[in-house]
Amino acid sequence: MTNHLIQAYRQAPWRVQLQWIGLFLLALVLVASVASIYLNVSASAAAAGREIQSLEYDKTVVEQSIADLETQLALLTSAAEMEKRAKSMGFQPPAPETVMYIVVPEYAGRQPVVMAPPPGPQVRAQQPLLRPSYTQSLLEWLFQGFISNPLSIQQVQP
Repeated sequence: MTNHLIQAYRQAPWRVQLQWIGLFLLALVLVASVASIYLNVSASAAAAGREIQSLEYDKTVVEQSIADLETQLALLTSAAEMEKRAKSMGFQPPAPETVMYIVVPEYAGRQPVVMAPPPGPQVRAQQPLLRPSYTQSLLEWLFQGFISNPLSIQQVQP
C-alpha cells in the first residue's frame, strides 16, 4: 500500500530535471539582476564623483581668477600708481597755503572700529554650567515628588 502511494505521488524524472533547471535559472536571474543593480549604482557613484572633481577644479580656477583680479586691483589702486596717474592727468600736490579746511558743525569724524574686547579680565555673570534639575538623581527626584504630592490612602468606612 505505501509503495503504491509513493509511486502515485512520485514525479517523472524529466519533471524533476525541469524543476532543477528552473531553480538554477531562477538563481541565475537573481544573481544577474543583483549584479546589474550593483553596476548601475557603481556607475552612478563614479559619475557623481567625477562631476564633483570637475566642479572642484572649476571652483579652484575661479578662486585663482578672483585672487588675480584682487591683486591687479591692489596694484592699480596703490599710492604710487594713483600718484602717477594723477600727475599724468595734470593734478599737482597742493601747497599748504592753498588748502582750505571746512568745519562741519555736527560731524563727529570717523569713529574707531572696535574689533576685539579691551584687554584685561572680562567680568561675566557666573552662570552654572548645569541647571539644578539636571544634577538631581532619580531617587532624589522621586523622593521630592512623594513629599510634594503625598499619596493619600482613603479609608473605607463600613
